[in-house]
Amino acid sequence: MKYIITLTAALFIGLTNSLFAQNQYDSVEIKTIKVDDGLYMLQGAGGNIGISSGVDGIFMIDDQFSPLTPKILAAIREISPEPVKFVINTHWHFDHTGGNENLGNMGVIIVAHDNVYKRLNSDQFMKDFNMNIPAAPKAALPVVTFNDRVSFHMNGLEIQARHFANAHTDGDSVIFFKNKNTIHTGDIFFNGLYPYIDSGAGGSIYGMIKTVKHILGQIDDQTKIIPGHGPLANKQDLQNYLQMLAQVVKSLEPLAQEGLPLEEAIKRDPLKNLNETWGGGFLKPEKFIEIIYATIQKHVKN
Repeated sequence: MKYIITLTAALFIGLTNSLFAQNQYDSVEIKTIKVDDGLYMLQGAGGNIGISSGVDGIFMIDDQFSPLTPKILAAIREISPEPVKFVINTHWHFDHTGGNENLGNMGVIIVAHDNVYKRLNSDQFMKDFNMNIPAAPKAALPVVTFNDRVSFHMNGLEIQARHFANAHTDGDSVIFFKNKNTIHTGDIFFNGLYPYIDSGAGGSIYGMIKTVKHILGQIDDQTKIIPGHGPLANKQDLQNYLQMLAQVVKSLEPLAQEGLPLEEAIKRDPLKNLNETWGGGFLKPEKFIEIIYATIQKHVKN
């Protein structure tokens, strides 16, 4: 798991160096985890992929990076020979949508929230990593979009995507496999890791907390959770994550109220009691604070 997290970070940050990135992609192996009969989680580099397989074909959640598409499709063929019919993007980030163009060119129907389409269809700038992201080609764009929720009825399941605003981004969807008591949270949930919250794309730690509370109210102790990143999870894991987010806010708000600038806030080491458990992933504690501190400063002024 640590290798997957480290590799994802390297690919995310090193995306503009194509030779470096390609060498890293060559070493990626796609791991298949059975969640339930006909339900699987695929891990490689980038966000966790969800798969529903059955007589109606493959329903896919997210698709990682473009160079990994052949490996991902090979892993899916080990599950089922049926074709991929749909892929739904949980949000716009390229470690979840990078395979869209390949799948779109194969005739797969791409589905996402309205705001995912808007962001993929225009140039984006990720200020937290100083990265310019060009607009996606036409084949990579969703052909079906929705505002609040959309349901799919296939493989004997009701699969419902629900939009949650201003959590990880402004276009987040959580996917509920209603007959299987399983959900895919996208990057609203980083299991065991500090999350990336894209405030430049409408994300907020306060919105993240609100959304996680809502999700917890919709699941039970037997629910299986495919997180955006990290291992397969359960309700207790999500509760632990919520407690961490709340503690982060509790630790940083007083520093913002004191008027401390970012550099001084980081020097206080406010997350020292959380770092051993949550600080070993994509975002190190200092970078995590850097990303969310401006949102907290703005919040305490209101």
